[in-house]
Amino acid sequence: MSTAHPDVLRPAAHGLKAVIKAWVLEHLPFAFRILRAVRPIARLGNNVLVTRYDDVREVFLNDAAFRVTYFDKLNVIMGGTPFFLSMDDTPVYRTDTDAMRKVVRISDITQRLTADVERMAQQIVAGTSGSLEVVDQLARRIAFELYSGYLGVTAPPGGDLQVYVTRLFEFQFADPDNDPSLRAEVDVMAPAMRNHIQHLIEARRSAGQGPDNVLGRCVDMQAQGIDGFSDEQIRNALLAFIYGGPPQVAMAVPQALEQLLRRPDALAGAKQAARDGDDKLLAGYFFEAMRFDPIGPFVPRVATKDASIATGTSRAAQVPKGANVFVAFSSAMMDQRQIPDPQAFDPRRPPDDYIHFGHGLHQCFGIHLNKALLPLILKPLLQRQSLRRAPGPKGKLIKRGGVFADTLFVNYD
Repeated sequence: MSTAHPDVLRPAAHGLKAVIKAWVLEHLPFAFRILRAVRPIARLGNNVLVTRYDDVREVFLNDAAFRVTYFDKLNVIMGGTPFFLSMDDTPVYRTDTDAMRKVVRISDITQRLTADVERMAQQIVAGTSGSLEVVDQLARRIAFELYSGYLGVTAPPGGDLQVYVTRLFEFQFADPDNDPSLRAEVDVMAPAMRNHIQHLIEARRSAGQGPDNVLGRCVDMQAQGIDGFSDEQIRNALLAFIYGGPPQVAMAVPQALEQLLRRPDALAGAKQAARDGDDKLLAGYFFEAMRFDPIGPFVPRVATKDASIATGTSRAAQVPKGANVFVAFSSAMMDQRQIPDPQAFDPRRPPDDYIHFGHGLHQCFGIHLNKALLPLILKPLLQRQSLRRAPGPKGKLIKRGGVFADTLFVNYD
């Protein structure tokens, strides 16, 4: 895959609204801290914000009352065909998710993907002369090369996969104001991606054989008559995986490194774990760093019926049908009632302290890949001597629109 791409992110917004948005995002951790203490389940009109650890998990586990909000935009991306990301806990949901677990295998992590990630990262870092831009040159490049090869999804004719996929991700997960200019791009890019993946399916079926990738495994399962592998189901899953995965990697990796760079002791510990080949401890440093800047502050849900949260406690709240519920998992991971000394950086926290990838029925489908692979992207970089920020403003993480990691330059010997 070529590494020369146009600017993957859309131009940053300007004006008063953009300034206010950036200010709000910057001060959310402080606001969450106040809310956890004085109004942990806050309601404003038809909006409910849930901030404490126990309550966040409760909402995640109550899909019958608090449904995911992905349907409308997923419907646009998938061309009106259903996909399990937006489904309730139904037999179809179970069939479709079980089918994809047959082809996206946990065994692939140790047998293939960890080696692929380390090889890619080593090559990228070794090919530099002591300076690297972490977002595009490292995280995004590895994410798209890895997912493209593993899934078997290439760039559509005349299109840039990184741009197309990032637009679809933004539309699905980071477009609360329904930007019409973004929708116009999606109306072109989503059909192009669907048609392209359909052609890939047909070409693989016609060839009868090919590389061992998820697309090929799906076509093989289809030939055996196994449920969950119609062309529509394969196409939807591959499209969702390719736009749901790589953009997250390009956010999480530089954001975690930024947090390590802010803490000399944590950075030194992560470097030592990388040099010792202690991948478990390295992961501890990575996901603890992510706790201080996760890929989003909250995820939305909608109440499908009148429901309650934290019943039997002094903070119990009634949520009316139709209310928008914002599940602040970033706040939950800073809740001192469940997370000991949450302001301290502790790479040896138990895994249950983290809710980076959701919880319950709609937990991120790629959670096992993320847990195993994300820290390894930084491993070769952390092994370099005197890893440090580049001088000046470019040595600090810049976020486009306050949401998407844009640039972070580092130097090393």
